[in-house]
Amino acid sequence: MKVYDSIVVGAGIEGSSTAYNLVKNGQRTLLLEQFPLPHSRGSSHGQSRVTRMAYGDADYYTEMMKEAYRLWEKLENESGTTIYTKTGLLLVGKAGDELIDGTVQALRKHSVPFTTLDGKALRLKYPMLAYSDDVSGVDDHSGGVLFADKALAAFQREFIKHGGVLRDNESLVDVFPGDIVTVKTNKGSYRGRNLVLAVGPWATKVLPPLGIHLPLKVLRISVFYWKEKIAGTYGADKFPTFLGGNARGSFDVYGMPSLEYPGLYKLCLHSGPEIDPDRRDDADSTWVLDKMKKFVAEHFPLLEPHPVITETCIYTNTPDHDFVLDRHPAWRNIIIGAGFSGHGFKLSPVVGKVLAELVMRKTPSYNMSHFRIDRFNKSSKL
Repeated sequence: MKVYDSIVVGAGIEGSSTAYNLVKNGQRTLLLEQFPLPHSRGSSHGQSRVTRMAYGDADYYTEMMKEAYRLWEKLENESGTTIYTKTGLLLVGKAGDELIDGTVQALRKHSVPFTTLDGKALRLKYPMLAYSDDVSGVDDHSGGVLFADKALAAFQREFIKHGGVLRDNESLVDVFPGDIVTVKTNKGSYRGRNLVLAVGPWATKVLPPLGIHLPLKVLRISVFYWKEKIAGTYGADKFPTFLGGNARGSFDVYGMPSLEYPGLYKLCLHSGPEIDPDRRDDADSTWVLDKMKKFVAEHFPLLEPHPVITETCIYTNTPDHDFVLDRHPAWRNIIIGAGFSGHGFKLSPVVGKVLAELVMRKTPSYNMSHFRIDRFNKSSKL
């Protein structure tokens, strides 16, 4: 039986980026996906994602985003695909809170162009918003929109073009660790010197049999599109991507200009009901819609009060909202990428690079202490 240098399970954005990085480094690589591609059952589908340098409480992501932007541009050039459009990003929160101050500090530290706005300046610049005087805004000039489906397809096309093998509609059944790892699917068995598990919300099912018990929560996100009362009000030429802060010093609402559907603005809650990824439609998310309708009524007066399209996505959250990028503690040739917590897509070029470095026994390009499995030791069975 053929032995691959690397097998990657999960062809979402993180797994596809990892496989792309491996094959570009001369690794004979197999990429496995349980569903027929393209599909909308995980976390990487859809047309758009927010991208930004602004991170108020974790400036190591700001540092990683510097390289991510360069790598997105490289992928655009390689694939001949437009993946990113620059719109800027507006972050709104309570004046003086940790989210605003931390974001300003991170952007200043990393020399990212930005503008701060008090409540009055915010209303003048963005009259389509309704906020009181006790808020502040930060314009991250680097922010914009990633075209998610195009980005995912570009990674997969380039992976195949460079000799990678992609098999979809093939679900994982079992993993047999060892110096050579055997991966059993519903259609066959494969052997590899290394295994990368980038299985998204299914990490809650795939990892425990391997002795990894991460405190992951899988959430179903409702993706709402709201009709503009006046077409073009929230278009990309007038309004940036958007993050709305909350009392906890983080953001809980995100929005994107009306790019996907003419006259429809994408505005969503950054949370949702906890689910089983194989039974995601069982959960009641009425409270999400109620909360977002109230938010629109208070802060987006030029949107109609009810969404006209609702789609779904899945987040896999860690308690600290940092990723898991690490080796298995017992089997060092099994690498795990998990818990991307609703903000991993834009960082996927760097995530794929780092996971590939772990596979190839190279020194990772970044400080990995934030992403270690053992940070959860106090609350896990490891």
